[in-house]
Amino acid sequence: MGVNGGSGTEPREIRVEIGELALHGFRVDADHVSAAFEHELTRLIRAHGVPLAADGALRADALTGLPPLPSGLSARRLGQELARAVHQGLSGHGEVTR
Repeated sequence: MGVNGGSGTEPREIRVEIGELALHGFRVDADHVSAAFEHELTRLIRAHGVPLAADGALRADALTGLPPLPSGLSARRLGQELARAVHQGLSGHGEVTR
């Protein structure tokens, strides 16, 4: 997913590649979760950027220490919450393995 925009010292393109989202304990349509996740993460990056990448390129192999999510969420809500958790990780909350 690429996000264009910004000015000054902000990057013109941000590319986030998610290799796998593992959903254990959820009974939802993975395609709907994925679509909601991508939409929300794109919105968050456009609105807030990626603070950990402010000094240049960032490659994170894993984000850990993110909050657990309740298993009863709808596919759309789960995708949104996952995106928020990932964006928080990319904003310096949680642990980033590089």
